[in-house]
Amino acid sequence: MSCIIPVVVGSGLIFAKVITKQTEEQLNSYSKAGQIAQEVFSSLRTVLSFNGSKSQQKQYEKELKLNERYTVRRDAAFGVFFGWLFFVNFLVYSIGFTFGSILMSNGTHRTLTISDILVVVNMFAQTLGFLTAVGPFFQSISEAQGAAVSVFRLIDEAHNENINETEILQENISDEKSISNINGDIQFDNVTFSYPSRENATALNNLKFIARANQTTALVGSSGCGKSTCVSLLLRYYEPSSGRIMIDGQSITDYKIKQFRQNTGVVSQEPILFGISIYENIRFGKMNATRTEIEQAAEQANAHNFIMKLPNKYETLVGERGIQLSGGEKQRIALARALVKQPNILLLDEATSALDNVSERIVQEALDRACKNRTTIVIAHRLTTIQNADYIYVLDKGGVIEEGTHETLLAKEGGRYQTMVKMQQSEKTIDTQDGLMNMAKVVAEDEEQLLERVRLLSESEEIDINQEFNDCKYTDIRHRVLITSGLLIVIGAVFMILRFFQFVTFGIAGAKLVSRIRSKAFACFLRQEVAYFDRPENSSGAICNQLSSNAAAIEDMAGTRLGVICEGLSMSAFGFLLGLFFNWQLTMIIAIPLIILIIASIIEIRLGSWLKAQADLIYSQASTLAVEVITNMRTVKQLSIENKVLRQYSNLLDQVLKMFWRPEALFATMFGLFWALNPLTLGLLYWRALILVEKNELDISDVVMISAFGVFSLESLKIVGMLSERIGASFAAAHAFFDLFDRIPTIDNGSNKGQELTNFS
Repeated sequence: MSCIIPVVVGSGLIFAKVITKQTEEQLNSYSKAGQIAQEVFSSLRTVLSFNGSKSQQKQYEKELKLNERYTVRRDAAFGVFFGWLFFVNFLVYSIGFTFGSILMSNGTHRTLTISDILVVVNMFAQTLGFLTAVGPFFQSISEAQGAAVSVFRLIDEAHNENINETEILQENISDEKSISNINGDIQFDNVTFSYPSRENATALNNLKFIARANQTTALVGSSGCGKSTCVSLLLRYYEPSSGRIMIDGQSITDYKIKQFRQNTGVVSQEPILFGISIYENIRFGKMNATRTEIEQAAEQANAHNFIMKLPNKYETLVGERGIQLSGGEKQRIALARALVKQPNILLLDEATSALDNVSERIVQEALDRACKNRTTIVIAHRLTTIQNADYIYVLDKGGVIEEGTHETLLAKEGGRYQTMVKMQQSEKTIDTQDGLMNMAKVVAEDEEQLLERVRLLSESEEIDINQEFNDCKYTDIRHRVLITSGLLIVIGAVFMILRFFQFVTFGIAGAKLVSRIRSKAFACFLRQEVAYFDRPENSSGAICNQLSSNAAAIEDMAGTRLGVICEGLSMSAFGFLLGLFFNWQLTMIIAIPLIILIIASIIEIRLGSWLKAQADLIYSQASTLAVEVITNMRTVKQLSIENKVLRQYSNLLDQVLKMFWRPEALFATMFGLFWALNPLTLGLLYWRALILVEKNELDISDVVMISAFGVFSLESLKIVGMLSERIGASFAAAHAFFDLFDRIPTIDNGSNKGQELTNFS
């Protein structure tokens, strides 16, 4: 019989690999749907302005359909595995009784008794039961392995030999410490570079230029000529394929990345602000800046006056990506953030190209003041903004084709710079609405399953085998046992098939339900008024967290887990009612632990629901922070605030951890109670049965049946009890979705009501 153990362990390992692969595919599929949701809700105004809601809804539903398919495949694999474990339990009894009868009938083990066989078989079955009880944990482990694949792949890819960004997190550098000797010339010496995603296209080709210390150097040229690539290389987002970038004649690779970026101010075309206060956004430029320094930086950036007119002044929340502010206001705050660190080097990457004329004038005045006494590199599309630059380089196809001052380049007949100036002057007289040409682009962007106790076979399968053996002679035992063993194998096979269909059918139902919920929630979010998304709790990160975690919590109860819950409740009721049929007195003893289990389960459900609701509030904040940081990773690296945002994220997760300490201790106590009730109940039941038997009020055979069905009821209800926390989380998730479905937006973006426009011009 011991040969069965390697079979169980081996099959578990095989199924673990299969399930891990299916889980990985499922998570990859849903990550694509999550990417669509993130892109849509982070650029919702653009989506609505182009009436793109329906097309995005179709894209989202398309990915959900693929997710359904992978979910059903995974649940089918679970069904085969758990069905196999059921079959093995029956197989143990079949092999044990068959082999025991052979030993008794062949005369070599005449001392072997029926009781010995029953003890050995039952003890082995119990031992195997504990082993197979580990089976459901393979589900959690396999799912965790599937989810961990992407995480470990990301960790492995993070170690780039060329640029070791991990030193940023390892350095222990105070904000006061700076590199005081970065005041010299910035030199690009025969720099060649191609982006990793476009290795066949050369972005820079033997580029050579010098930005003199304490002067303003401008880089101009058509789109794609390599201007912004120079900034990316200077900030060490990438390493050149060949050539060197030097400061004071020293390679920038000799400087620590964090220190270098701390001494470099950057203002880009699309200013990135985080969903916090204006004060905190500016302070990101210098984490130890005083309020006086922050206000001085705001004054230098022409931002102080408009900030003081806001209701909460510097404490005003700017919203996700600074959505509460105009383009000019965001740009001035971004400039203040760059100036508060008093950088030695200032990089201006088309800082005014996306602004209207009024905002451009205000920002340009601030930029002109900021460039004084600093080594400044200006990348400009509008040539009027760099007329006062000390030196100008004209780039084309990754190389310098012209250089000089504004006057010398303008005087060069037929030159590229002169042609560009004339073209822009012509465009200005025809159409001054340049701002309209810079509309934002429309960006194209688990469940943990069942912790099921498989083995429900207990004393109920034994029936009254003792009586059967006592009525037989050794010659008849073997024949009857073979028949019984064959029946056990058949029953086990039937159970395996039924278990498979149970997992598949409930898996299909759960996958379709969750897809419908996610699709409806996605549509409901798209219907909400724009002001709804201005609230911090409704940021794109928080919405994606709701679509992901709440739907996963629903799937915990709606999928295969729901099948086990229904099975457990029905089996528990069946066992209890059957016990009442034999003897109500003994059965009422079993009712006591059943009531305890029910009360404990209700407590766990309520507590689990409350914990889910509270944890979601924190997880939404963490998700919002993660989305902001990852989406704006270049800005995070420019500001060297990796450690800052990492601490913020860790602190949020620590809050959840502390919140779960005491409740988890209670859940652990409940778990121990569930497992302790069986032996305690059996002890009490046998004590009472002995009294009734001595009084001739109860037959001994009824004791066996009642104890078997009593334990059967407790085992079944115990499964539901162990799922109580998950059930509570599902209730909380369902409540959140119902609140969303019932919400009536003040402006329904999906409404077809109203008068149809005809001959509109």
